[in-house]
Amino acid sequence: MFHLRPLMLGVSAAALLAGAASAKDDIILAMQLEPPHLDPTSAAAGAIDSVLYSNIFEGLTRFDSDGAVIPGLAKSWEISEDGLTYTFTLNDGVTFHDGSLMDAEDVKFTLDRITAEDSANAQKALYTTISQVNVVDPVTVEVKLSEPNGSMLFNLAWGDAVIVAPESIEGIKQTPIGTGAFKFDSWTQGDKIEISRFDDYWGTPAKLSKATFKFISDPTAAFSSMMAEDIDVFSGFPAPENLPQFEADPRFQVLVGSTEGETILAMNNKQAPFDNVTVRKAVSHAIDRQSIIDGAMFGYGTPIGTHFAPHNPAYVDLTADSAYDPEKSRALLAEAGLADGFETTLFLPPPSYARRGGEIIAAQLAEVGIKAEITNVEWAQWLESVFKGKNFGLTIVSHTEPMDINIYANPDYYFQYDNPAFQDLMKTLNTTTDPDKQAEILGEAQRMISADYVNAYLFELAFPTVAKAGLQGLWLNQPTQANDLTAVSWAE
Repeated sequence: MFHLRPLMLGVSAAALLAGAASAKDDIILAMQLEPPHLDPTSAAAGAIDSVLYSNIFEGLTRFDSDGAVIPGLAKSWEISEDGLTYTFTLNDGVTFHDGSLMDAEDVKFTLDRITAEDSANAQKALYTTISQVNVVDPVTVEVKLSEPNGSMLFNLAWGDAVIVAPESIEGIKQTPIGTGAFKFDSWTQGDKIEISRFDDYWGTPAKLSKATFKFISDPTAAFSSMMAEDIDVFSGFPAPENLPQFEADPRFQVLVGSTEGETILAMNNKQAPFDNVTVRKAVSHAIDRQSIIDGAMFGYGTPIGTHFAPHNPAYVDLTADSAYDPEKSRALLAEAGLADGFETTLFLPPPSYARRGGEIIAAQLAEVGIKAEITNVEWAQWLESVFKGKNFGLTIVSHTEPMDINIYANPDYYFQYDNPAFQDLMKTLNTTTDPDKQAEILGEAQRMISADYVNAYLFELAFPTVAKAGLQGLWLNQPTQANDLTAVSWAE
């Protein structure tokens, strides 16, 4: 933001005002995937949070840029000694973008909607311990649990738990109305979403007056647009081979951060032959993770052997469980009665890690006799046919939700892993508040899904961002999938 300095000798006030008028306070941010709609509380697509998290919608708690859980719409909270009652005190005077007051009734509506029997919330399982929500007064809400849940404040920071109003819920997928520092202006589908600063924001106001989210799926077009400076920043730049060129150009800055994105070759555990753990093990040993990182991601990424982020203190390195060993893979296939291999499907959504990585993986599988027929699908089609319809053999996707190993406790989740022992382990984790015991349980959980070869674990997704040199306040890492613009500005 331009600050008017004291008038200097020989410089006219008109010249200073002209400079003020030209001070840049808007940005165009590009990303690869377009949201299917704009309701973060009723879909699994991370692209929704990439646009809306913190900018448009806020939760009781929220993730900071370093992954810490900090106050959001709730300025404070108290937890009962038995861990069964959370009493939240809300910030006073918070309004939605339509001018209506946000109060405890809206919190109750939001949480009741998440836990309702007909809820479409993609992460409903995180909130099943919420048994009752009571309005104490307009700024105080009491959340009662059926059993202690040491992750509740963490879970409430997800985009799936942002606070919405009953008055605007009908139109939320096309016209989202939240409490964030920006308000929604327009959505030109297939092109862009425009937002602008909300002048009546309850907290620290945004420094930018407006922002445009552009959707550019093609890596070549991403490179061209950035080089031409048609855009100011590309979040999650999809062509890592071009990063050295940007690093060498003083017009740009390159930020390479970490994500919560476990990139996996998912296997349909209910579809033959992937219902056989020996076959899943054979698939895992047929894959050379480092060659995928080098070939598809140009070296950006960290190999993983289970569904857990390497930067998490509770991470266990289990990459040896599925080390690249084609001979072992062939032997395991023979043991499973598939010495001549088999045919299956491989569905690839648009991101580069999937399209480029899928070609490499298909070639590696072919070396051991597994013929994977590649089908490229758009994101909406992937969500409908693979995620919801479970109509696939293999697919590649990066799970960008924070610490989401609990998805393996849901037998209806798209890869359909059904292990009562793992489900019990997650129940124990939810009732454990001691950090050391939580880490111990998480270690056991990682070992269990690695030993069951539920999926072939590939790598932790790096997050490269290319931005113009003067832009500041962007998140380096992705503790959740978000482009939080609330502290972004141009250097003066």
